[in-house]
Amino acid sequence: MSELNNHITFIILTHNEEANLQKCINSIKKLSENIIVIDSYSVDNTEEICKKNNVSFFQNKFYNQGAQFNWAIDNIEIKTKWIMRLDADEYFTDDLIENIKKIDFSSDKIKAYSMNKRIYWMNKWLKHGGLYPMKITRLFIKNFARYEEVTEENLVVNGKIYDLNKDLVDDNKKNNISFFTKKHLITGEGEMKEYLGLLKDSLSIDRDLFGKKPERTRWLKLNLYNKAPLFLRCFGYFIYRYIFRLGFLDGKEGLIFHVLQGFWYRFLIDSLIYENKKKRN
Repeated sequence: MSELNNHITFIILTHNEEANLQKCINSIKKLSENIIVIDSYSVDNTEEICKKNNVSFFQNKFYNQGAQFNWAIDNIEIKTKWIMRLDADEYFTDDLIENIKKIDFSSDKIKAYSMNKRIYWMNKWLKHGGLYPMKITRLFIKNFARYEEVTEENLVVNGKIYDLNKDLVDDNKKNNISFFTKKHLITGEGEMKEYLGLLKDSLSIDRDLFGKKPERTRWLKLNLYNKAPLFLRCFGYFIYRYIFRLGFLDGKEGLIFHVLQGFWYRFLIDSLIYENKKKRN
């Protein structure tokens, strides 16, 4: 434990996370005591949970996930060489913990590590529809990575990334249909503004059809999805994920998730784009 404590600082972004935060902290403490919470002015017991667990607690106005994390690495003193981001609704599997413990933190050859994201929805692990394994890069050497400040942000790494190939679990206990809807009404506004060029970020991952999964996803979004006709593209996206990527195999939970996330949310974004364009005319 003490050796790892000298190498990794974990940064958690929070807003009203009393339902999730303790489990996340407990998971991190299997690896490190260096934990920083960046809170966007919660009104529940988030701060009290941090105090009880001796977690460093800071607050900053929220713009988006990428901007919030970048604010942390720019403004908070981080004494370790390595940094890892977690959301409050995430925790490690035992296999991922063991793989992190095996890392040679003294080496500079690898600048960051990726892992699988395992998503639970309505207490069910969604294994199909292109959701698993979702590769995410979260652990990196300080000053060698920074987040895009856009709605669907990725970590931009200056150097080699190695895949740990074990699971980080995303199991948000707040994420009922009401919470999902309210959250995506906000992120939909961001997606609309990015589509219309109202929000831009100079930092961006590579767009490469033959690159890593985030690079392929960004290429497909910008070169295919964003150029497809409004309203029709959300139907095509839902059919692709639910039928061709076998999302239907996850039962009723999969149906609900893919209709909401793969169709309704995309339809909402297109509606916001259409509404904005009509206001301009």
